[in-house]
Amino acid sequence: MIAPVLQTAVYVLSPDRTQVLLIHRNKRPQDVHHGKYLSLGGHVEPGEDVLTGARREVYEESGLVTTDLALRGTMLWTGFGPRRLDLLCFVFRADNFVGTPLSDNDEGTVEWVPIDEMASRPMWDSDNLWLPMVFDADPRPFHGVMPYDGDRMLDWSYQR
Repeated sequence: MIAPVLQTAVYVLSPDRTQVLLIHRNKRPQDVHHGKYLSLGGHVEPGEDVLTGARREVYEESGLVTTDLALRGTMLWTGFGPRRLDLLCFVFRADNFVGTPLSDNDEGTVEWVPIDEMASRPMWDSDNLWLPMVFDADPRPFHGVMPYDGDRMLDWSYQR
């Protein structure tokens, strides 16, 4: 049995739908994600539902207020990182927002990255397996599971 930590990942699209707002996690060398590009998002706080947590994290990390979040899927990572955490992540796409994004936060720099260049940025290799489903036109959410052994992906499967 697992007792996963709840997380959110939000991919904010630019108004022209060609770019996505990402954090380059370059400020904390001890961060398990140091040097990688990630979505906005993070842990769901006690008493929050996942949508409220996702909106809060986007605001805290970018200064943006999301007005339209679409659940694109869920990812379950088991045995992840040095603490071998089990993480259940609700993956959203934000098609609309209000505000101007911050240039950085305490985790790293906040950058608009062309969607077609995401694969060339330093990310977890496994992200490239499920990220296309965040941006495709299929309305069905995906539900993936990705067992890890620390920082090494062991397997990958999903349903849609």
